[in-house]
Amino acid sequence: MVKLLIIDDDRMNCDLLQAVLTRHGYEVHTATSGIEGLTLFREHAPRVTILDLRMPGMDGLTVLKEIRAMDPHAPVIILGGGATEVQENQARALRVTDFVRKGLSLDVLVEGVNRVVQHPAKTAADGRAAAVTGPAADTGETVLVVDDEQLVRDLLVQFLSLRGYRALGVKDASDALSMIEQAPPDLVVLDLFLPGMNGVEMMRRLRQKEFAGAVIIITGSHDEEVLEEAWALHPQEVLTKPVDLERMLSIIQLVLVCREC
Repeated sequence: MVKLLIIDDDRMNCDLLQAVLTRHGYEVHTATSGIEGLTLFREHAPRVTILDLRMPGMDGLTVLKEIRAMDPHAPVIILGGGATEVQENQARALRVTDFVRKGLSLDVLVEGVNRVVQHPAKTAADGRAAAVTGPAADTGETVLVVDDEQLVRDLLVQFLSLRGYRALGVKDASDALSMIEQAPPDLVVLDLFLPGMNGVEMMRRLRQKEFAGAVIIITGSHDEEVLEEAWALHPQEVLTKPVDLERMLSIIQLVLVCREC
């Protein structure tokens, strides 16, 4: 049975989350303090840890740092209710797996846990290899994310930034074309459906300007006519939303290496 660990100073939150996640087939352990949580983490090596940032005594950031010292790649989902922007940025720098706002539907948290569990767990050897190769080193390559959904845009920018890319995000094609005119990125991640000028028209303009960078399209549409229009403009890839982030990363790496060749 897959083990989860909940660390939250609010006992009622712990009991509620434990009841919900147990019904979904998980073995759930709970702790109401950072020290107790770290003890349980060492003892049980949970597949996923759900961590409250704001706790008295040892706060969530300190707990997260200790977890990273023990396991650099242990999946940690942050319960971010009441956390400041500074705290959230510090947590992102420590490679949190996901943020879930307190007060959101429990289904959001359950889906987040299920998503993590479905991916193979990284071993200690993986962690050592990552530490040696330094996956977050600056690649020197710029990626521009064009998507009008702020949540998607912020997630992609954060994901790529943590992997060493200089990632920027804009919400529409007009802003994107202006940025590209001033400083062309190495690669554009482009949503097909945008307010005003859509992704297909933006690609046409990029081709007219002989944009030398790569383009990866992301879309939630299955409209074959629109997709044919997009493919006719020769993007490097078309990915369907919700995007598999690890697959997208592999494609970006491959595309940029091939461009250099």
